[in-house]
Amino acid sequence: MTHRLPAGGRIDRSAPLRFTFDGVEYQGFRGDTLASALLANGVLTVGRSLYRDRPRGIVSAGVDEPHALVQVEGSCSEPMLLATTMELYDGLTARSLKGRGRLDEAPDEAADEPVHDKMYRHADVVVVGAGPAGLAAGLAAGRSGARVVLVDDQPELGGALLAGHAGFGREQIDGRPALEWVARVRAELAAQPETLVLTRSTAIGYHDHNYLLVAERRTDHLGPLPVPGVSRQRLWHVRAREVVLATGAHQRPMVFAGNDRPGVMSAAAVRTYVDRYAVLPGHRAVLFTTDDQAYATALDLVAAGAEVAALVDTRPEPPAALVDACRDAGIEVVPGSAVVATAAGDEDGTEGETKGEGRITGVRISALTDDDQLVGAVREVACDLLAVSGGWSPAVHLWSQSRGTVRYDDDLAAFVPDRAAQAVQAVGAGRGTYDLASCLREGFAAGAEAASRAGFGGEAPDEPEALDEPEVPSVVGDQPPTRPRPVWLVPAEQGSSAVSGDLGEWHDHFVDSQRDATVADVQRAVRAGMRSVEHIKRYTTIGTAHDQGKSCGVAAIGVIARLLGAGSPGEVGTTTFRGPYVPVSFALLAGRERGPLFDPVRTTPIHPWHVRHGAVFENVGQWKRPRYYPRVGESMDAAVLRECRAAREGVAVMDASTLGKIDVVGPDAGLLLDRLYTNGFAKLPVGSARYGVMCRPDGMVFDDGVTLRLAADHYYLTTTTGNAAPVLDWLEEWLQTEWPDLRVRCTSVTEQWATVAVVGPRSREVIAALAPELDVSNDAFPFMTVRHTSLANGVEARICRISFSGELAYEINVASWYGLAVWEAVLAYGAHLGITPYGTEAMHVLRAEKGYPIVGQDTDGTVTPKDLGMEWIVARHKHFVGKRSFRRGDTARGDRRQLVGLLPVDETELLPEGSQLVEIDADLTVTPVESLGHVTSSYRSAALGRTFALALVRGGRERIGETVLAPLSDGRTVPATITDPVLYDPKGARRDG
Repeated sequence: MTHRLPAGGRIDRSAPLRFTFDGVEYQGFRGDTLASALLANGVLTVGRSLYRDRPRGIVSAGVDEPHALVQVEGSCSEPMLLATTMELYDGLTARSLKGRGRLDEAPDEAADEPVHDKMYRHADVVVVGAGPAGLAAGLAAGRSGARVVLVDDQPELGGALLAGHAGFGREQIDGRPALEWVARVRAELAAQPETLVLTRSTAIGYHDHNYLLVAERRTDHLGPLPVPGVSRQRLWHVRAREVVLATGAHQRPMVFAGNDRPGVMSAAAVRTYVDRYAVLPGHRAVLFTTDDQAYATALDLVAAGAEVAALVDTRPEPPAALVDACRDAGIEVVPGSAVVATAAGDEDGTEGETKGEGRITGVRISALTDDDQLVGAVREVACDLLAVSGGWSPAVHLWSQSRGTVRYDDDLAAFVPDRAAQAVQAVGAGRGTYDLASCLREGFAAGAEAASRAGFGGEAPDEPEALDEPEVPSVVGDQPPTRPRPVWLVPAEQGSSAVSGDLGEWHDHFVDSQRDATVADVQRAVRAGMRSVEHIKRYTTIGTAHDQGKSCGVAAIGVIARLLGAGSPGEVGTTTFRGPYVPVSFALLAGRERGPLFDPVRTTPIHPWHVRHGAVFENVGQWKRPRYYPRVGESMDAAVLRECRAAREGVAVMDASTLGKIDVVGPDAGLLLDRLYTNGFAKLPVGSARYGVMCRPDGMVFDDGVTLRLAADHYYLTTTTGNAAPVLDWLEEWLQTEWPDLRVRCTSVTEQWATVAVVGPRSREVIAALAPELDVSNDAFPFMTVRHTSLANGVEARICRISFSGELAYEINVASWYGLAVWEAVLAYGAHLGITPYGTEAMHVLRAEKGYPIVGQDTDGTVTPKDLGMEWIVARHKHFVGKRSFRRGDTARGDRRQLVGLLPVDETELLPEGSQLVEIDADLTVTPVESLGHVTSSYRSAALGRTFALALVRGGRERIGETVLAPLSDGRTVPATITDPVLYDPKGARRDG
């Protein structure tokens, strides 16, 4: 490890780790990132640019890294990961990318596939960031007894203080090294019963009502193989009363010629690699800064054994104490100047172990005028590292996602949080406060205030005193840093103006180096007439890469301001900050909702019986429903005919547990249903049932079902199987957005009740035996009523007289855990009657014979109740959703498609569902032929002794008796006669047995 320091850092030198990068094996230590381990081995160039194929090196040490994207190989290959945030583990294999990664060609669904999961949590205070300000906020809030969640993306707490380890940093708190204070805070937070500390966790989204998404990396640092019983990553959904954002700040790059070369790094990153990882990124460095921060980096480099050839400061008069400290360390300070260009090593990388492909070999320095123009001679300085500090940009991404506004601060030369839109505060560097004492002060105050707002008393603790050691005054201390001098665009040496100059002169001034976007690209956008930063972003693609402009965003705004002649970046404004804050995998977002769990299979409590008795299942929504029960050697048609015959002539039983069921409870429950159903429910007597239809605002049928009134304020609403969730959403949408004053609660109880339908002329005998305490006579238990009783086996039941077949029928509703027992009891009590289980196919036949439509099969979103022949269900005396649409001429047209019956002329011909219908005299050799409608349902009927169908036909009721043609895919045309849709027992004589 040619660039590893002999001592220091927060790495564990007793735990060496082997890893491979681009086919070459290296060694690092536990505590390294892939980036720090590569730098320790002298590897700086990590890929080539996407469009111009230029070499790219490591720039930062965190999530703002624009270049170091790698592909991790192995059993679970993963692309586009940041080397700067990837913790090193033994056996890691990675390769560099040229902008694009590669997904596994065949995802492995084996047992060793990593698991991702989700957690949901409520908190009184959420603190994002565990640097000094965040730790102070978490400590203050936690001491109040509030439920606190502290989130930080690093493996350990401390934030920027971690770079001050091993003697290179000078931070002290309470007179002791700052990291000792961090350790005490960590211990106290761990002892607080209501505080949850999430490390290796990044807040990726901040949504309405203080709803945050946090991505936790649980085992990524342990290797690619799953850890038994532990998910690889976890997505936390956290709802907070109060939020404190201590998100820190990102150091900005500078825009000058050749600023994209390997060896040009963030000054803060250089300090992090030196102090935290004991890595020396270069042996001879130049620093280029607009502010105070780079001075600490220069001193740390010298202390680590590097040579600092020069510190170039854009400010004509940098703070004297900083200048004196550097000069005492043998560092030349060049004030009022800028690095205007870089020189690079040979492309073959033969200039030495620190050079590498395209690595920087020197810089050119020139003095600056007050208006940022070059003046005087250009000076060349040899170096293999250029550490740049273009200023600091508070990480306002989450703040902006929460709909908070930002403003430009001229003193800080940065956009900072302004007005909050939610219960949130920003503290520390995340709001532009950079001195340690002030960060601590703000953190303690914000944590205490947040806890108090959440209902927990307490005052801010006395903040500890933050001091500097006297030999390095003002590097990091009580006093705020001095004002920076931002230079948004370092002029080209040719001296031409960026506004009017030749585009070619600016092709190597990179604004967004990951997108290969330069000042010339911004010039081109401005000359095309663009003025909005959003338009220029899209024209140039600046800020659209994986880092979403974390490194280049504000610098790009500064360049745009210069080219537009704006006074400051504040006049240009920012682009939109969108989530996620960092890229996350689709696997994390999906969690366990993948494979079989992506669309979970739902089964009724009676499902085991269906399986044991050979049922053939079909998928209805997510439900597995028995379609039919074939006997040995029996076809589906034969089985369905047998099941239908049993229901028409004797007794049959069906598992109807999948019906949607919703409890609608409250004093205004009847009023709500009156407004949503086309017919009335408010006056429905207790103990009665009523069939109802819901329409959308356009008047088209949305759902139907039977509703029971169980008490004055309690309705039990049933829906079609596939519409259970949409109907509940529909009820809630109207309650929450239009009628929030209604006193109603809606609760899904679909899975709380098992439903057994007993159907047929002998069903009353079965019910009488099953429920001996219940009078099942017609007079005592009439149609469309409900009774509560105890069954013979002691189970409490709700029994309804409802029929979806036209036969005498009952629906037994019991608690779901009794469903199987009651099903078996029904079969036992009906065995002497030859009771027959039937499935959905027979159910469809029975209802179609009676002309009962199924929403979603006989309707398609363009059908009104009148089209179904159900004018009787549309109330004239009340308002309901969709009623106004019935006054439209279009819904009253006589030539609308209406539900009718169809009888094929050939009584054995089964029309395919979906078949189009045309006039009998249509010339089918001429195309196109106008369609009259289509077949919606088609079956063979045991009761009718023939095939039949239902169809939606234009002006269908006026066409009864006419013959139409159904052209089939095999070239045949099948004639069929239009009839009334009620083909069986049109007078309803069989309903009461």
